[in-house]
Amino acid sequence: MVDKDAAFMKHLLATFRVEADEHLRNISSGLVELEKAEAAEQQAMILESVYRESHSLKGAARSVNLVNVEAICQAMEGVFSAMKRHEVKVSPDLFDLMQQSADHLGRFLSAAEGELGAGDKTVLDELVRRLEEAGKGGTGETEKGRNGEDLSPIPRFPGSPVQGASPTPPFPGSPIQEASPLPPFPDSPFREVSPVSAAMTETVRVSTTKLLSVLLQSEEMLFAKLSAAQRIEHAKESKAAFHAWEKEWVRVLPVMQQIKSTCGNVKTGANGINAAETGREMLKIAEFLEWNRDFIKKMEGRCASELKSAKHDSRTLDGMVNDLLADMKKVLMFPFSSLLEILPKIVRELSRDNGKETDLVIRGEEIEIDRRILEELKDPFVHLIRNSIDHGIESPEERIGKNKPRRGVITVGVSPSDNLVEVVIADDGAGIALDRVRTALLKSGGHTRQSVEELSDQELLPYVFQSGITTSPIITELSGRGLGLAIVREKVEKLGGTVSLETSPETGTSFCIVLPLTVATFHGVLVRLGEQAFVIPTRHVERTVRLEREDIKTVENRETVHLDGEAVSLARLADVLGITPLKTAATSSEMIQLVVLTAAGTRIAFLVDEVLGEQEVLLKSLGRQLSRVRNVAGVTITGSGKVVPILNVPDLLKSAVKFSASAATAETQQIMEQRRSVLVVEDSITTRTLLQNILGSAGYDVLTAVDGLDAITKLKSTEFDIVVSDVEMPRMNGFDLTARIRADKRLAELPVVLVTALGSREDRERGIDAGANAYIVKSNFDQSNLLEVIKRFV
Repeated sequence: MVDKDAAFMKHLLATFRVEADEHLRNISSGLVELEKAEAAEQQAMILESVYRESHSLKGAARSVNLVNVEAICQAMEGVFSAMKRHEVKVSPDLFDLMQQSADHLGRFLSAAEGELGAGDKTVLDELVRRLEEAGKGGTGETEKGRNGEDLSPIPRFPGSPVQGASPTPPFPGSPIQEASPLPPFPDSPFREVSPVSAAMTETVRVSTTKLLSVLLQSEEMLFAKLSAAQRIEHAKESKAAFHAWEKEWVRVLPVMQQIKSTCGNVKTGANGINAAETGREMLKIAEFLEWNRDFIKKMEGRCASELKSAKHDSRTLDGMVNDLLADMKKVLMFPFSSLLEILPKIVRELSRDNGKETDLVIRGEEIEIDRRILEELKDPFVHLIRNSIDHGIESPEERIGKNKPRRGVITVGVSPSDNLVEVVIADDGAGIALDRVRTALLKSGGHTRQSVEELSDQELLPYVFQSGITTSPIITELSGRGLGLAIVREKVEKLGGTVSLETSPETGTSFCIVLPLTVATFHGVLVRLGEQAFVIPTRHVERTVRLEREDIKTVENRETVHLDGEAVSLARLADVLGITPLKTAATSSEMIQLVVLTAAGTRIAFLVDEVLGEQEVLLKSLGRQLSRVRNVAGVTITGSGKVVPILNVPDLLKSAVKFSASAATAETQQIMEQRRSVLVVEDSITTRTLLQNILGSAGYDVLTAVDGLDAITKLKSTEFDIVVSDVEMPRMNGFDLTARIRADKRLAELPVVLVTALGSREDRERGIDAGANAYIVKSNFDQSNLLEVIKRFV
């Protein structure tokens, strides 16, 4: 009986979590809409909606004995009720409190059976107290520190939207969870669900794990389809062999008839007995050949019949597999709205943290895409939204000074195109400062000043996606490392898509992401290098072409070919992949075969031995051990059972560029290997010793100073590669030290990293004004983070 009760509660909790997740998303998005709504009628409608959502969530939590969730919902419901009666003053602080409550609701909901630790219990009590105070007309605020920091025990827990995660932690299996029809439960929101009513509904909840398993099995049927096509090709080869035999038979038939006639007329002579015997044996051979002809003709007829039947079966199988795959893909196609619904809250909180005002406009959220792609797009979207707010949208004062509307606008537009989907994320901010990109590119190494200056603005833009390239004047815990856009490109290319951007000064920046609708099956061009075959996704193949070997020209030490009157860089696929194919007749012939590939604005022609044709391909991953293999996206299995690698075209293009580029000089390598010196400025002996040990263990020569004045003295007598300084120090603080360094012509270019407990936006801006290169808050301190920042500057 106990086991049955436990199983029942397990099913009940699973069902509750699905419903709770939906209620919580609606509350969070409703709060964002309510804060932006201006018309009283619209406000009333949204308020009523979120009020009902919190009430429903409270009732559902009570039904599964989650008293902690019920307590927060009860307190939130009280605030909503007071807002309906106009008994509380609506303010940004109140909305901050409500959003924070929604965030913590997600955290408490994910706790197993509502069990909380001692610290969580304190957070819960403080949160309920604040909500109850706000519901009575209070502010719901807590004491503020001298730098404006929140001294309440309610922390911003990992997974906060500002850190790039979803505002509410997803439940296992969310948003679809397996649940069986349940019997009525007192005061439960599921009391209307019964086996009869559930059977009559048009939808049913099924575990996404089970659906994904069925989809994968359906996709495996593609091999049966390809195998059937391969068998047809073999049957055609047999039919061709029969035709070749028929031609030879017709050619020798007159000779055989003559031999048969001659053997039948053999007469007895001097060797009569032997001649007659030989004639009879020859006659038997001729008769056998005639029988053999009839037998082969019969086999040919049977082969023709089998080929006809195989073609019919293949057409039937093709239709069944194609329809099944199409239907299964539709089952796991999710609308973009399921991903985009988290963005309004992220935009709101990032804007408030950066002192900006931003509106978010979303179009095309009803467009559907493979769930597996959608899951991987969360990080790229958050990085792009953060990039728009951090680097694009100006502060209200700046926008007004530029005759722009006070509030910036970020637009997310989704539109389908054939078997692809295009996502454009654009802002009306200041645009990308290309002069800063040139400076960052020059500092990154590997480029001469002349080569960087010769790049046009359009040629410069792709470098924005290179790791370490940033236009931010300072590094903070949230931005400035040049990693965000690099992560975006890596994620998008891993999904088989491309990302590009356009920017205009004072007008804004737009990022365009083009993705396939599904990741599993696609069409690919099969090419051969020696005995090895490779698949190239068709969406990246501009064209295939045959040229004479003498058409290869050398321009500036690089091989090129002329196509449509334009010089196109040539790369040898075997060299780029690092393989040595066997020399064949094709490789030594005067004609060459090229495959022209394009991605992210790059266009290169690759030399291959042979283009075998195009076919439908099922992508198979290489497993966790080989999750990231350069130039290879996965493998597929042909109809003949042969394993063929699928090439990652964006990787391939980058590898081709690197292969043709010259290696770094020995002098540059020697400079990179020199030991670097760091000046640590810190008044606390404990922190000073910690930083000295961390940097010393990392291979740096470290000298310390106890405050800003001591640091100035040491800087006059010793040369350093970088300064790592605290801010709050006696005699001279870190801000003043940074300003003194920038004012000294000899030290003006010396990198300065501030490591401090002051984490407010105003303090960060003061650090930027002083000239600091990076600003690390001690509450978020991580030694690998510090070492990464220092390595970048030295």
